[in-house]
Amino acid sequence: MLKQNFKKILLSVCTVSLFVACNNDDDVTPPVDPTPAMAEFTVTIENVIPAKDYLSSGATGLIIPGATSEAYTFNAGKGTYLSFATMYVQSNDLFFAPDEHGIALYNEDGTAVTGDVTASVKLWDAGTEVNEEPGTGPNQPMRGGPNTGMDENGMVKLISEVNDDFTYPAVNTAIKVMLAHDGGTQFTLTIENLTDDLTLPSPFAPGVWVLNSAEQTPIFTAGEAASEGLEDIAEDGANAVSIAELEMKTGYVSPYAPGAYAVGDDNTIFTDGSPASDALEGLAEDGNAGGFMNVFNTPMGASEPGPIFPGGKYSFTFNGTEGDKLSFATMLVQSNDWFIGADQIELFNNGTAISGEITSMVELYDAGTEVDEYAGAGNNQPVRQAGANTGEDENGNVVEETEAGMHVPAVAGLIKVTITSN
Repeated sequence: MLKQNFKKILLSVCTVSLFVACNNDDDVTPPVDPTPAMAEFTVTIENVIPAKDYLSSGATGLIIPGATSEAYTFNAGKGTYLSFATMYVQSNDLFFAPDEHGIALYNEDGTAVTGDVTASVKLWDAGTEVNEEPGTGPNQPMRGGPNTGMDENGMVKLISEVNDDFTYPAVNTAIKVMLAHDGGTQFTLTIENLTDDLTLPSPFAPGVWVLNSAEQTPIFTAGEAASEGLEDIAEDGANAVSIAELEMKTGYVSPYAPGAYAVGDDNTIFTDGSPASDALEGLAEDGNAGGFMNVFNTPMGASEPGPIFPGGKYSFTFNGTEGDKLSFATMLVQSNDWFIGADQIELFNNGTAISGEITSMVELYDAGTEVDEYAGAGNNQPVRQAGANTGEDENGNVVEETEAGMHVPAVAGLIKVTITSN
């Protein structure tokens, strides 16, 4: 009897021990939820480039009789005009300048204007100070202090339209203006002071130059009152105010073209270091996203597709699953084949959908399909090209663009990209 009871106790102890061993927490793997995280994402792309009126502007220096100015070099595309103003110092408020719209830098056939362009230059009266006899007036810069003459309260007009009974030099005997085309879109301007051969030699005071379109009048408008900046140039040869006025309105500006995006576990928009696909070439050279399945092409608030200008936004929405990655691209239009893009951004972080600004995750890329020209001035860039796919083939690879030029802002100054998830 005792022996039977012992066997029962031993069997019970073994059974309990086996149960405890089989249910030890250290040896049990909890069940895994087979359903991956999912979310709806909305991406917003904003053009944050400050709006500007002119691509380039600068100052001209003092040019004494018999001297030629330094070389003023700039890049300009078709449709661009050159405006400048420099004071004829032996006067109260006279200045040399082209007409209010400037000098066209390209002929109608698209060839660059070069050589002597003095015929386009005129002598103007700023209408801000009453004229005195050239070279003798006590309120002219070589004899008096700044802004000491009698206010005229007039309008800018050609000196030939002013009846003050004084004699002024013919323009082509006083000044010579030359344009050289250095190749591509680069030009060089020089101004020569010829007055050393005249009875009344006169310096040309520091002034300004600016590139503008045919519709713009950046320095003055004939028949209207002079700006403060022009008054300072024309009366006293002081260009600080005019430089500041122009600098505020000068800079690189570009729209963005309709773009494309892809969502999944691999990339279907572009591959860094590899040749661009035909679809990417169309997007990067001409803003044509038609070769891709998923596109964003209508600015927020607009009713039809188009580019986004400074302040404008694109937005697109999609569903993503944990493990998915986002790629997208949109052309920086004032270029030959540059695009802002993202290459495989992880949409989830440890199961949590990402949300917030992701500008730091995007880059400026060169598609490697068309030879680069000066950004904002190239004649094979969409704004100025004769047709799609007209630039010189580059036959390169997609790479990050690291030599865009000092005038092109860093990525954070070009675009803002945010993503939200629900």
